[in-house]
Amino acid sequence: MNLTTINWQEITTKYINEYGERIIPWLLTSGIKIIFIIAIAFFLNKVLRRFIEKAVRIAVRPDKYSSKEAEEKRENTLIQIFTTTSKICILCIACLIVLEEFGIEIGPILAAAGIVGLAFGFGGQYLIRDIISGLFIILENQYRVGDVVDLDLASGKVEQISLRKTTLRDIDGTVHHIPHGEIKRVSNLSNEFSRININIGVGYSSDIERVITIINQIGNDLAADSQWKDYIIQAPQFLRIDEFADSSIVLKILGESLPDKKWDITGELRKRIKITFDKEGIEIPFPQLVIHKAPEAVQSK
Repeated sequence: MNLTTINWQEITTKYINEYGERIIPWLLTSGIKIIFIIAIAFFLNKVLRRFIEKAVRIAVRPDKYSSKEAEEKRENTLIQIFTTTSKICILCIACLIVLEEFGIEIGPILAAAGIVGLAFGFGGQYLIRDIISGLFIILENQYRVGDVVDLDLASGKVEQISLRKTTLRDIDGTVHHIPHGEIKRVSNLSNEFSRININIGVGYSSDIERVITIINQIGNDLAADSQWKDYIIQAPQFLRIDEFADSSIVLKILGESLPDKKWDITGELRKRIKITFDKEGIEIPFPQLVIHKAPEAVQSK
């Protein structure tokens, strides 16, 4: 029993000494280098992130036609793209250097990556298309993080833009990831300002001049309300008679608001119009169906 214990201890000591002679020198050389590389990569990422943020804030010149909020969205979009790209580059370079410290030749890895890149060249053309399209979207400032857009494939608020894809969240909370190469049409619903655009029908028997006066007063009161005045650029007002419909005269109301606020303001305007019209006895017609019951056939005797 004692002999077995002594032999086990000798074997354990032998392996510890053997591997210790190999690992300790490696830790004191390559191990320290790896820690140093990781620390440098982390520090460089932090420095580049701050440098990119300051450089973009200085380099992007304000557009006289854009609001401060719009310029801030553009700057944040550029900062996000540049910091993500620099982070990926630093990570890739650091990983290659660490692999070399582990004794792995990175030359064959790079060569293999090139061969794989050629092999998947046909599929890579879609990636290149996405990146080129993304560059044009960013350089042309078509939309920014925080904008509400309709990309034909989906619509919603832009949460993230990379060189390859745009991430949207729609009103239901669903997140859509859309490659830039798939985007054929861009409709920015919140660029610089949003427009309040409402069509409302009134009965043919209504006094149109009185209705117009009431609508304009509702719009002015809304624009003067402390809860909404900071969001309204131009008070909603009567624009024109848009249509003589089957059962109503359709009036168009138009106004301007800050981006992202037009839906809230439009809903509040509709509510106030309905309440006021009910008080003033102004009819908002709606389709009605009249059913006539045919007389019962006289039963023959």
